Amino acid sequence: MKKIISLHPIRGIIIHCNPPQILALTFLFFIVVGACLLKMPVATYTSITWLDAWFTATSAITVTGLVVVDTGSTYTLFGEIVIMFLMQIGGLGLMTFSVLILMMMRKKIGLRQRLLTQESLNLNQTSLGGLLRLVKLLFIFSITIEAIAFIFLAVKWVPAYGWANGLNYSLFHSISAFNNAGFSLWSDSLSQYVGDPLVNIVITGLFITGGLGFTVLVDIWDKKGFHRLSLHSKLMLVGTLVINVTALCILFVLEYSNPETIGNFSFVDKLWGSYFQAVTPRTAGFNSLDIAAMNESSILVTMLLMFIGAGSGSTGSGIKVTTFVVMLLATMSFLRGKNETTAFKRTIKSHVIVRALSIMMISISCIFIAIFMLTVTENAPFLTIAFEVISAFGTVGLSMGLTGELTTLGKEVIMIMMFIGRIGPLTMAFVFAKKRESSIRYPEEDVFTG
Repeated sequence: MKKIISLHPIRGIIIHCNPPQILALTFLFFIVVGACLLKMPVATYTSITWLDAWFTATSAITVTGLVVVDTGSTYTLFGEIVIMFLMQIGGLGLMTFSVLILMMMRKKIGLRQRLLTQESLNLNQTSLGGLLRLVKLLFIFSITIEAIAFIFLAVKWVPAYGWANGLNYSLFHSISAFNNAGFSLWSDSLSQYVGDPLVNIVITGLFITGGLGFTVLVDIWDKKGFHRLSLHSKLMLVGTLVINVTALCILFVLEYSNPETIGNFSFVDKLWGSYFQAVTPRTAGFNSLDIAAMNESSILVTMLLMFIGAGSGSTGSGIKVTTFVVMLLATMSFLRGKNETTAFKRTIKSHVIVRALSIMMISISCIFIAIFMLTVTENAPFLTIAFEVISAFGTVGLSMGLTGELTTLGKEVIMIMMFIGRIGPLTMAFVFAKKRESSIRYPEEDVFTG
């Protein structure tokens, strides 16, 4: 891990920090600033505690969407603007905005800024040379997509709520959806639009596009043909399609006769409800159905989807689709007796498989520790606690109703999980890790496993 030298502003001493450490500190800085702004009297209709302000700021900057107070009825227009700002910079990457400002000022982008941007976007395998072009395209594409979605939603909501509220709802939900944040100005999220084609298509289109990953979007724009795409893009697109369709079919069957979810809907509305609930766990966080009313089997499926998450370099989190697919392909290769893992006539490098395994093991460890702590501090069913923790880790924002009932320690645990989930479990490990080079090589020996 390369070191970046920064000057301490107070003591005037030199502190050596690597990109993951600086990224973590930058996130903490914006959380503090966001919390202070949300605690101001002008930001809320009624006073909130400092912990609730911290929680909301953390949830917004990590684009999670878990809330301890109702967003629409608690925060004023100023507070909502603060939340929108935090969601935008949290989704597109903190360092992306820094690089864009430097580019607009025609300043030279040095190695330090490039490394930090690479770490912020979780693009460790992207060349530093092509990073600046990716950042420019990322910003232009994001603003364009959000603007188009804003117009479509305004057509729906301005006639229903008037110009002021309609435009505010449209802008807020466009930013929230594209950045996979899951914040909504309605207490029941989007439940009232469970069968509305326009809202379903626009909102899901936003968070699916944002969740694919910016490298995939740029690759599609450049190559304009599936067979010409990179292996990463192919795995991401096929993996997303298969996971979404499979989840849709499973949830449709499991919830078909459940009167508390889609059981009493028409056939078309059942499809819309199942579709939305199948794709939203991929870190989006919106819900059109009552999560707590779903069957336990459906909840387990949702937890798996939240754990998998979105794509690398996207506005979403989780272990990432490609991580899951690589581990699945490696397992299949082992069962077939193959020495190499292949996909689309390409061999996946061994260090990629090791990286995927590391991400999965660190993620499972973090989730286990958090669940254990909440079983001690919270008086809630185990499934509800596990769902909350995985939702926080995947920065999804779905909840079975536990968020608002969390104890002080419980809120702090969930905040830490949201933080780890957004910057990435491997990046978090690098914050504390110390790289040690060794020229010593030891002889190999077998170890019995399984």
